[in-house]
Amino acid sequence: MHFAGKPARFYSKYFRSAAGHAAACGALLSLLLFLPASSRAQDELPRFVAIPAVPGYEQELAKELRAEVKNFSPKTDNLGNVYVTLGSGAPHRLIATAVDEPGYVVSAITPDGFLRVQRLPQAAPHPAFDLLHFAQPVWVVTRSGKKVSGVFAGLSVHLQTARQNAPKMNHPDEMYVDIGASSAEEVRAAGVDVLDPVTLNRMVRSVGTSSATAPAIGDRFGSAVLTGLLAALHAGNAKPGGTLTVAFVAQQWAGGRGLDRLLNELHPDEMIYVGRLLPPRGAPSNAASPTTGKRAIPGSGALLGVSDPKASLANFPSELKKLADDNHLAVNLEVSAPPRIAGTAAAAFPQRFAQLGVPTLFPVTPGETLDSLDVGTLGELLYRYVTGAAPARTGSGGVAGSTGANLPPLLGELVEAYGASGHEENVREKIQGLLPALVKTETDAAGNLILHLGDAKPGAKTPRIVFVAHMDEIGYEVRSIESDGRLLVDVLGGGYTEYFLGHAVLVHTAQRRIGGVLELPTGWDQTGFEWPRNARSMDEAVHVYLGTKSAEETLKLGIKSGDWVTIPKEYRPLLGTRANGRSFDDRVGCAALVQAVRALGPSLPGRDVTFIWSTEEEVGLKGAAAAAERMAKEGHAPDFVFAIDTFVSSDSPLELKRFGDAEVGKGFVVRAVDNSNIAPREYVDRVVKLARENKIAVQYGVTGGGNDGSAFLRYGSVDVALGWPLRYSHSPGEVIDTRDLDALSRIVAVLARSW
Repeated sequence: MHFAGKPARFYSKYFRSAAGHAAACGALLSLLLFLPASSRAQDELPRFVAIPAVPGYEQELAKELRAEVKNFSPKTDNLGNVYVTLGSGAPHRLIATAVDEPGYVVSAITPDGFLRVQRLPQAAPHPAFDLLHFAQPVWVVTRSGKKVSGVFAGLSVHLQTARQNAPKMNHPDEMYVDIGASSAEEVRAAGVDVLDPVTLNRMVRSVGTSSATAPAIGDRFGSAVLTGLLAALHAGNAKPGGTLTVAFVAQQWAGGRGLDRLLNELHPDEMIYVGRLLPPRGAPSNAASPTTGKRAIPGSGALLGVSDPKASLANFPSELKKLADDNHLAVNLEVSAPPRIAGTAAAAFPQRFAQLGVPTLFPVTPGETLDSLDVGTLGELLYRYVTGAAPARTGSGGVAGSTGANLPPLLGELVEAYGASGHEENVREKIQGLLPALVKTETDAAGNLILHLGDAKPGAKTPRIVFVAHMDEIGYEVRSIESDGRLLVDVLGGGYTEYFLGHAVLVHTAQRRIGGVLELPTGWDQTGFEWPRNARSMDEAVHVYLGTKSAEETLKLGIKSGDWVTIPKEYRPLLGTRANGRSFDDRVGCAALVQAVRALGPSLPGRDVTFIWSTEEEVGLKGAAAAAERMAKEGHAPDFVFAIDTFVSSDSPLELKRFGDAEVGKGFVVRAVDNSNIAPREYVDRVVKLARENKIAVQYGVTGGGNDGSAFLRYGSVDVALGWPLRYSHSPGEVIDTRDLDALSRIVAVLARSW
């Protein structure tokens, strides 16, 4: 949908396909190269990332960890800590990592079926934490362990023009989870209840050649490293000297309760904490390394935490640094505070204490990124520390995983096809493959896909009719490659930047897709930060991080100016007949036209009907404008145009009901008034009458945005736009009811036959 009546430009998010997963696998081939050959070991990080574990609700991940280390007879305490002990005698060494992640828990259920939430931990990890969850796909994890798909509600940009005091989308007071329910009873019937945890839907994705990104990846690499360490010890029958305890601790984000419990019980002589290195209180989160004066970046090696940048390394950390140096393992120093344990009587760390981690970018965001080579370095260092020997190595392998859910054969295929404005080839090919074999299409110079049905003769009384739906989606286009390897990209489309910055992206080249992350605004992690919102912020160029260090490295990936960028996406069924997917705008319109053509068949006697799947709607109705001009020059300007596009709906607790008032699941909508067109009321009423005569659910009203049909107005056509209600437009959290798609395709067929 064209944004707010101007040539808008913009962004996109999440997918899950076999090709996309294969790309993620490629970047993680070397993730755990310090391990013996083992498909389970190579699969650990993606598998652990995929299991939500907010503080106090780590049970499912704990179960997976116990299964992973079952050869060592693991113990589990009543806080949820999982730990194993090898050997006996002194010294007692403890290697521990935290397993939980920041998230939310259901705190209430509204009568109309939305979930309210509270943060866990209750204090936000950084100022942008809540904001980066709005309009994003999520999982609600029920007591039975089932992941129920949903989305956080978000504002629809098309409905905000001149709105007073709109929500800022930066606090749980404004957060609602939509799982597709229309009542509290439906929520509970799905097994969802108060106290169920809520986290972002996620999977590990590649960035460049050796980096990876995912929500909570910075909270899971420790689990992957330590389970890998134990697997390597078991495979090599290695015997660590003294006593070694390897622990996976719970509730670290909630005051370090699990770690406090273990320290009180075990009283280790020596301890290594593996995980996030947090800056000292009051220090900026981007504190520089005491040795280089710069912050370590992914790909530069593992990290060793130091408390005082001016003091020499304490004995134990200095021993680890020497062990790394002697074995040519890149380990950098990073200023950090010890893991936080709340309370005045908190357990003390042993005198011989050290912290190890890896550099991450955009920590505790959906686009958190690390480098697999750093994880491998960390794993090898720990193996050498425990055994005093070099690990066995493997040079091959991959990361296993799902290739996606079963999809509806038509809408799902169209949603998961990528095609930013000006790059609609994949979508056009998909539509052609979904149309009946007997119909004949053409592609014009603007890239529009055109199908004409009917044999009306010149001068016939039947009206000349056009149906038009646009193929493009919001995204970006590469303007240039910076000297440091990042991409400078221009937006294609319009919408809220907070739905996309700080999230994973796909760079589409002529040969393949390459993963990256959209960089966050400056200061996003600083106290008092507020997301920049103004008329220009939606159109400003932004940067994509690729894990490369120079323009030459980026060029070697095959990326060039003019390549295009999207947010990954997938079609996700919600409860009942509702679904989530980015680019429902306007793949639902495209699907409705395909379904109508299937119903009409290859011939339409006595009629003159043209179907157009148009290009570049999101950047100014360019494809429709070209088609309108060509038809007018040929003397075939249509009498009526039915633009099939989103009816941006206020059917959300964040929106006012003043306009956009059409409910999801109540039928297609006659889009009578928007920013680009006012349909004559007599024709609105005529469509409504035809719908009711044919027992098709129908609504009508006023909304925002523009539509392709307005490009035909100058040539004498009447534009009667049709659509379906859409929640959270131009976001990764778009929600529809598939019954509205069915109603829309049926009315298109009726209009084609009898208007």
